[in-house]
Amino acid sequence: MDDGLEIVTGVTLPARELRWRFSRASGPGGQGVNTTDSRVELSFDLARSGALPDQLRDRALRRLAGRLVDGVVTVVAAEHRSQLMNRRAAAGRLVELLAAAVAPPARPRRPTRPSKGAVERRLTAKRRRSERKRDRRPPL
Repeated sequence: MDDGLEIVTGVTLPARELRWRFSRASGPGGQGVNTTDSRVELSFDLARSGALPDQLRDRALRRLAGRLVDGVVTVVAAEHRSQLMNRRAAAGRLVELLAAAVAPPARPRRPTRPSKGAVERRLTAKRRRSERKRDRRPPL
């Protein structure tokens, strides 16, 4: 964690651009929970970062617009009892989040139509089902 986080091949977030914050986690834990700062917040200033190429940064800013506060994305980890495990969890979450945000868009779906055979099978099945239900009705 000292040298930064690699989000995609060739793109590494420098450690100096990551901001760590520690606090006490909530929930049960006895006496230890009152003295250990095991909750971790990891923040990354996406809008002002020089680590990402402009194209990737713009794509990430668009995709993460709902999660950003003044251009900063923050992830929290508090599920583990140790600060080290929560640091690893927060770093992993940030990497996953940013990797998904900078990933290239999916290829557009090519529209297709059902084959004649598939349409015929569907209509035949509908006719059979309709006849079966009609045969169950009491005579008028």
